[in-house]
Amino acid sequence: MRIAQRLLQPKPCFSFEFFPPRTPTGVENLMQTLRELVELQPGFVSVTYGAGGSTQTVTSELVARIRSEVGIEAMAHLTCVGHTHEDLQAVLNRLRDLGIENILLLRGDPPRPAGAISAPIFEPVQGGFRYASELVQFVRAARADRRWDFCIGGACYPEGHIESPSRDDDLRHLATKVESGSEFLITQLFFDNAFYFDFLQRAQSARIRVPIVPGIMPITSFEQVDRFTRLCGATIPMRLRLQLERYQHDADAVLELGVAHATVQCIELLQRGAPGIHFYTLNKSRATRMILSALRAAGW
Repeated sequence: MRIAQRLLQPKPCFSFEFFPPRTPTGVENLMQTLRELVELQPGFVSVTYGAGGSTQTVTSELVARIRSEVGIEAMAHLTCVGHTHEDLQAVLNRLRDLGIENILLLRGDPPRPAGAISAPIFEPVQGGFRYASELVQFVRAARADRRWDFCIGGACYPEGHIESPSRDDDLRHLATKVESGSEFLITQLFFDNAFYFDFLQRAQSARIRVPIVPGIMPITSFEQVDRFTRLCGATIPMRLRLQLERYQHDADAVLELGVAHATVQCIELLQRGAPGIHFYTLNKSRATRMILSALRAAGW
């Protein structure tokens, strides 16, 4: 299944993002979690790619296993970090040989030193790519000689990429990425739907016509979401932040609050025409299962 085509269908497409576990036991636990998610009928799942390609083999093998053993369509992430053109070509050949159809192409962030608040400035290796749009163009160009025929996804940032001087500048880079061959986009996490709807209007004005899937992360820990938002530049609405601070030491209350907020977000997004929801699970399925079960019960 090519994800770009699925996103054009009237029925919303729900998807989940996982990261590759570090141990064989962790991988098997994740596989069991995925088997339990089948009943919720996700459109696809995606598997992230470790900094510098540190999980390259695990990512590709996990995506292949999900497709063959669980029966859910799976998408592999691939980044530019630490890779030459030749490295990337080898990874893409491997993904093709495993029968993987969908890939999410990203610039990626360099490994962050322990204790660092922000990531180091990205610098491509000699013979590598500086921008995701270059990687997209590289993959798309190979279709001419039929080396690869992947369905290509990309990332976008409703509140602007943290490294961009302005949202308009960020949007120009996104338009280049789409022109290079990205067939659908998944947003960075956000907690205020106004950012998504404003972003859609600006994207349309920039002649970006591909499906844009909102990325939602259910809040399960105040400390965790506070750290994530500082790293990626997303914001937490003040009313929500105050509630989280009030209950930050009560895990059940934070989970309940996070699930309720994300559910309300998802309902509004779907009612106003979002092609689906991409859940950032952090390999914890409980909150996502609660939200998607509520959405299914509501008829989505």
